Amino acid sequence: MTDAAALPGQPRGGVLSGPATARAVNVLAPNASVMTLDGTNTWIVSEPDSELAVVIDPGPLDDIHLQAVIATAGKAGKRVALTLLTHGHPDHAEGAARFAELTRTHVRALDPALRLGDEGLAAGDAIRVGGLEMRVVPTPGHTADSLCFHLPADRAVLTGDTILGRGTTMVAHPDGRLGDYLDSLRRLRSLTVDDGVRTVLPGHGPVLDDAQGAVEFYLAHRANRLAQVETAVEAGHVTPADVVAHVYADVDRSLWPAAELSVRAQLEYLREHGLI
Repeated sequence: MTDAAALPGQPRGGVLSGPATARAVNVLAPNASVMTLDGTNTWIVSEPDSELAVVIDPGPLDDIHLQAVIATAGKAGKRVALTLLTHGHPDHAEGAARFAELTRTHVRALDPALRLGDEGLAAGDAIRVGGLEMRVVPTPGHTADSLCFHLPADRAVLTGDTILGRGTTMVAHPDGRLGDYLDSLRRLRSLTVDDGVRTVLPGHGPVLDDAQGAVEFYLAHRANRLAQVETAVEAGHVTPADVVAHVYADVDRSLWPAAELSVRAQLEYLREHGLI
């Protein structure tokens, strides 16, 4: 068995649901799959002595899960006062409107189509609820509307799908763009270097206790994949499907459709930079 400390980002073992930091509690959605790993992590974030909480990514439209999130907050003596979305993929956002109805909260997101209420989210915005403070960090790349939330008091960042607790993230071409994604990873790296972020609270998979190590792993992985795709094209593998079969031959075939979206983003990046 591999020691978790030797894995990228130092993932925590054990049960995923439950407290992760002094201010963040995870309620795991029952939507496990090859794409969602163990399921979507729905985060309840609050100051320890506050009665108000923020929920990030209510997850799928599953009333049992949504009620479990509300019940978990209630058992801690907290009321959900605001709902936030890291991005609009259904496994994170499909249940948001129903959750807002159940909690009578607004939903704030970058994409206006996902909002319920007048306020959106933008780079540098401060989210303040019951003494809690989080900062909005724009991280496009996985999707155009992807955001992270910096939780300074816990030296943590909630990353949605930008960094996962296990494996790597799909850049969902054409909405996602690889150049944007690489810039986002560098932006997260600056949080670890300049702002002391140590912990990644991901949208899927376990908590990572080495945020900088996780970001460096992601950057190295992307550089290696780009080199492999460039080499594949030079060897005559021109179509995205051919490149996937060549570069991702050791990856479960059930993931090839997602890999093809990433390959399309990689090919676009290489063309834009005159590398193929």
